[in-house]
Amino acid sequence: MTVATNEPLWTIEDVSAFLRIEVNTLYQWRSRRTGPRAFKVGRHLRYDPSDVRSWLTDQADDHGGR
Repeated sequence: MTVATNEPLWTIEDVSAFLRIEVNTLYQWRSRRTGPRAFKVGRHLRYDPSDVRSWLTDQADDHGGR
């Protein structure tokens, strides 16, 4: 993982708030390998904010949205 900025990693709650979806949805996506990439830090999940934003952009591109 390469973090391009000094922005701190996000918790699952941060990603949930950013995407405005339930935390349980993120857990389901992770088990299906369909959501944004997450990393285990100890027993906690952490997300690189730039990965989440890239994933979101990819979702819009894949579905013809903008």
